[in-house]
Amino acid sequence: MRRTKIIATIGPASDSPEVLEKMIGAGMDLARISLAHDKVERVLERCHVIRMVAKQSGRSVGILLDLPGPKLRAAPFPGEGVRFATDSSVVVRTGSSSSDTNVIEVGYEGLVEDIHLGDTLSLGDGTIQLIVEDIKGDALRTRVTHGGRVIGRPGVHIPSERLRTSSPTDDDIEMLQPFLEEGIEMVAISFVRSGDDVRRLGTKPTPDGPLIISKIETRGAVENLDSIMEASGAIMVARGDLGVEFPIQKVPVLQKSIIRQCIAKGLPVITATQMLESMLVSPSPTRAEASDIANAVFDGTSAVMLSGETAIGADPPLVVDTMSRITEEADDGFDHKSWGQLLEEVHLPASKKDRSITDAITMAAWRVASEKSLAALLCISGSGRTVRSMARFRPECPILGFSTDPRVLQQLTLSWGVKVIRSSSTDSYEKRVREAIAMSKEHGYIRPGDIVGVLAGLSRDSRETDVFRLVTVRE
Repeated sequence: MRRTKIIATIGPASDSPEVLEKMIGAGMDLARISLAHDKVERVLERCHVIRMVAKQSGRSVGILLDLPGPKLRAAPFPGEGVRFATDSSVVVRTGSSSSDTNVIEVGYEGLVEDIHLGDTLSLGDGTIQLIVEDIKGDALRTRVTHGGRVIGRPGVHIPSERLRTSSPTDDDIEMLQPFLEEGIEMVAISFVRSGDDVRRLGTKPTPDGPLIISKIETRGAVENLDSIMEASGAIMVARGDLGVEFPIQKVPVLQKSIIRQCIAKGLPVITATQMLESMLVSPSPTRAEASDIANAVFDGTSAVMLSGETAIGADPPLVVDTMSRITEEADDGFDHKSWGQLLEEVHLPASKKDRSITDAITMAAWRVASEKSLAALLCISGSGRTVRSMARFRPECPILGFSTDPRVLQQLTLSWGVKVIRSSSTDSYEKRVREAIAMSKEHGYIRPGDIVGVLAGLSRDSRETDVFRLVTVRE
């Protein structure tokens, strides 16, 4: 069973009900929709279509709304895009009408004032790089140090310390409001630089509000990771901009470090950018891309994300299917035992008295699951915290997450190895456990004779998971 979740970005190539149905069938667990390219009304319509198709497919598919933030974008390039030649000269100026190989317009009023001679600018995910050689009037004179092809409205990266705008922007907060009214379950914030940035969004904490996903893509975010994790519900390792902010050889090390720090705190973590980039046009990935995905799985990532590959690519369902097959194979080779031991020895609080009750219970459940070869771990949770805490140990058996709250279940689609089931019982502990076992049998996850572990709060109002028990499944 595949445990690593797959996020697919929805765009013009993938927003029809027919294509969405195929993508869900191929293994899409979450749909990402960016507000950087479309109007709010269009994005709301896409949310409705995704929910409708997911319901018809009998699948829980989470929706991740990605706020644009202060990320700069070039004015649109013509038709099928253009190719920049290395060592060619390009003028960069403020504007929003159009771009070509001679002039790139960027929608940022402070462009000329904020950029310095010698600064490096990049397009897309760092594919094309330009160095600023002169500043005259309202334009930057640049030279292409690394050429390549761009299409549409690529992002323009300038050194993050130059940006005077904060994240989330006032526009972000305004655009988010109709989605909060719709009950959106997950929201990603771009260009976060501190925990205060996350709190500025002002949403209610989960489960009453959306799960907030902070994108780590600046030097400031890496330096302030602890404060960002404290304020966030999940983290995204946005490798494209990290690869521009840091020397490229540091990005794999940062990826591993961020993933492990997040999982130690029970936060789901997403690995993103250029995972199957070649499949924008090709029917199969490169061997390097397959290895990159597998290594992200071995690093312990909760989810891997597809961007342009499914938003504007030639065959979105094929891309999802390819990602699913690679991650499933890598999941089969994951070292579950060593991961749990490393988490316990290195990443959890050194002092046992500093560990929460949920820490202790989920650690005990992981040990028992390893020793007894349990058929499944059933986690009954109101907020989803118990399920996420259990998932960080990466147990070999399936994790079944139960909640009466549909938003919690949608948020749990991001958590590694979790299959979600909506429960109805809010009564006594025994009744909740009996219902969870019955529903697990009904869904085909467990069978009579199996031994399962059950985690729950003794009272339905328990703030911590305080009971773990083993149950033999009866007829």
